[in-house]
Amino acid sequence: MTIDYDLVIIGGTLAGRYAALVATQLKATVALVESQVNYGFSQHQSISEVAKILHHLNDVRGLGINTTPASVTWPQTQLYSHRLIEHIQAQTSPPNLAALGVDVILGTCQFQPLPHLALAVNQRLLRGRNYLLATGSVLSHPEIEGLQTSSYLTLSNIWQTLNQPDLPQNWLIIGGIPQSIEVAQTLARLGCSVTLAVKSPSILPSADPEITQLLQAQLEVDGVRVLNQQPATQVKVIEGKKWVQVGNKAIETDQILVATAQQPNLEYLNLGAVGVKWRQRRLLVNNKLQTTNPRIYACGDVIGGYDFPNVANYEATIAVKNALFFPTFKVNYRSIPWALNSHPRLAVVGLTEAQAKRQFTPDKVLVLRQYYKSIPAAQLQDETTGICKLIVHRNGEILGASILGEEASELINIIALAMCQKIPVKHLASLSFAYPSFSQIIEDTARQWGEQRLHSNHALQDFLESFFHFRRDWNW
Repeated sequence: MTIDYDLVIIGGTLAGRYAALVATQLKATVALVESQVNYGFSQHQSISEVAKILHHLNDVRGLGINTTPASVTWPQTQLYSHRLIEHIQAQTSPPNLAALGVDVILGTCQFQPLPHLALAVNQRLLRGRNYLLATGSVLSHPEIEGLQTSSYLTLSNIWQTLNQPDLPQNWLIIGGIPQSIEVAQTLARLGCSVTLAVKSPSILPSADPEITQLLQAQLEVDGVRVLNQQPATQVKVIEGKKWVQVGNKAIETDQILVATAQQPNLEYLNLGAVGVKWRQRRLLVNNKLQTTNPRIYACGDVIGGYDFPNVANYEATIAVKNALFFPTFKVNYRSIPWALNSHPRLAVVGLTEAQAKRQFTPDKVLVLRQYYKSIPAAQLQDETTGICKLIVHRNGEILGASILGEEASELINIIALAMCQKIPVKHLASLSFAYPSFSQIIEDTARQWGEQRLHSNHALQDFLESFFHFRRDWNW
C-alpha cells in the first residue's frame, strides 16, 4: 500500500489545527481535512472581555469618577471580536499551515476499510500511516417538549447569528456546563436580563462546591437569575412570545440558548466500518489516545469532557507523538489545569476536597484557604472577591487547587507546575513573590500547611514521614 502522509488529521476544531502545527514541527507529512471550523470559543472570549470592560466603566461611573462614555454598540463589539479572532488564530490559519507544508483539504470525509484503511474526501483517497480525529462535538439536543418547533441558539452559533443592531433583552439559558456560565455572565454585563436553569444542585457539578457557591453569588450580583435543580420541561410560543416551563415557573423570554452536554461529531465518518467504537457521549480511547482501531487516534472534546482549549491541545500533542512515533506517551490529567472565563476567574487543577478525601483517608488531607481580601494587590486594584483553596496531603504533596479571583488562570499555572514537578507545598510557602502581586495569595495559603500540621495530633507521625522521605530522596 502506498502511504501518502505520515498523519491524516480530521479536523474542524482548533485542536485539529494545533495538531497539524505540532506534526509539522516534528517534520511529518500531514494532511488536514476540514468540513467547517468552530470559532465559538475565541469569539466568546473576545466578546466577554468587552463586556468586562463596559461593566467596569459602569462601576467606576457609579463612584462618580469621570470616564470615557461607553457608547460601544453591539455591531462594534462583534467587529472587534472578529478582528481579534483573526489575530489569535493567525498561527494555525489554513494559509499559514499550508505554507508550513500541511495539505489543507476542505470537504466532508469518510473512512474506507477496504482493501486498505483510507479516508475518502472530494473523490480522493487519503492514505496515512495513522489518523487523528479532532472533529469536536455537537449539541446533544435535550428532550424538551416543544423545543424543536421553536427557534433557539446553541453555543456554536450564538454570536454568529446575532447580526441585528441590538441584542435580545431577555434570555433563558438551559444547561450547566462552563460555557453556559460564561455566556450568562457576558450577556448580563452587556445589559441583558438572563436566567440560567441547571438540573443539578450546583452550577458546576465537577468543581468544588465551596468555590461554585461563591461564583454563583457573583453571577447573581451581576444580574443572572440562577435556578438550581429546575430543569426545563416545555417550550411554547404564545402570541409570538416564547414561554419556557422551568420547574414550577413559566418564564417568558426573547431568546433561548441551549448549552447542555455535547456529543461527539462522528456520524458522517463511517467509523463502525473501521472498528472504532463509542459509547453514549464518549469516543472510546485508551490512555495513549488510541481508539479501538490502534491506527486511529482522537483528541479534544470528541472524546468527552469539558471543552477547554489547553486540555485539547495537550491531548493533541500526546496523540501526534504517539501517531508519528512508537506509542509510549500517556495522558495524565492530574496536573493539567482548566479555567473559566468568568469574572472573577475560576481556575482548577488536580483533585477537589471531596475527591481527595475519597482517594485518601480524610485525616491525611489538609485543606488550606486564604481569601483575596487579605492581600495588598487585591486591595489596590479593588478585586477583593476571591479565594485560594489548596488540597494537600499531610506529607506536603499538593493534590489539587481551586482559585476564584483576579488572575486565577495565571496563578493556577504556578501550582500546576509544582504538582507536575512534585514540588512540596512547603516550597511554595518559602517563595517571596514580587510585591504587590496576586501571587502572594499562593504563598499565604501554602504557609498554613506548617501551621495545621504543628497543631494536629499527627505532628510526630508527619515529622517521621518527612524525615524518611528526606533520607530516600538523598539516598541515605
